Amino acid sequence: MKKYIFLFVLIAISCSKDDFSEQSNESKIVVEGWIEEGDYAQVLLSSSIPVADAIDSTNVLNHVIRSAKITISDGLNSEVLRVKNDKSRIPPFVYFGTTLKGVAGKEYFLKIEYLNRVVEAVTSIPKSVQLKSAEYIKKTAADTVGYVFIKFDDPVNEKNYYQITTKVDKEESGFTPAFYGNLDDINFKAPSISMQINRGILLFSKTKFTPYFTDGDLIHVKLRTQNKDALDFWNSWQNEIVNSKSPIYPSNTSLKSNIRGGIGIWAGYGQSTIIVKTPPKI
Repeated sequence: MKKYIFLFVLIAISCSKDDFSEQSNESKIVVEGWIEEGDYAQVLLSSSIPVADAIDSTNVLNHVIRSAKITISDGLNSEVLRVKNDKSRIPPFVYFGTTLKGVAGKEYFLKIEYLNRVVEAVTSIPKSVQLKSAEYIKKTAADTVGYVFIKFDDPVNEKNYYQITTKVDKEESGFTPAFYGNLDDINFKAPSISMQINRGILLFSKTKFTPYFTDGDLIHVKLRTQNKDALDFWNSWQNEIVNSKSPIYPSNTSLKSNIRGGIGIWAGYGQSTIIVKTPPKI
């Protein structure tokens, strides 16, 4: 089974044991949901996993929520998401839309009804910023590994927050946030941006984490524009990995969230994608 970056496992255990002991024993609803410009909403849903429990693919499946009613609305139109079994993911279930496509500038409301609980959130989709180029570069021609370098122009006199994600074809079912790929344009020295992309961390991966890509990879590189609440969430998610040195063991700082009645993230994204071909694997 292909491995998927199961972000909401980390959310579910992102409190320290001391923090957890002060909370109710009732599990929380954990949300990872998004809607991109030009695409439909997707939501991953689970119940939180106690800190003392084992975090593995079997236990994760026991906490997946498959029978919730999830409604997405733009204030005028709405749709109820359907759920499908996608065996390329862990967990292998995703709620998805088919009629309400993301439009830049619009707000999107999320409502989750499960048993006696209601979980809500709201987000908006920022205007997309186009990638100018993405290129696979190796230090020497003899190397079999390399990094991706991207270029884009940050619009002048606009406030933007970015996230860079990648997906390796036939290896990863979804886009993975690049390591240190969350960007605030306040830190840019000039509007023309050129930077190296480090491959993101996959949970439950069979192989040891490496920050580079390899010959033979077909790499999808996506530049997302995002809102401040999404930036805060993803920065706190990254801090959990850096501080704990493992994405499945939490540090003392809880993740940021914009979910009312639950935990996690509901985010709107602008997006621009480029496919990068690498040399054939010898």
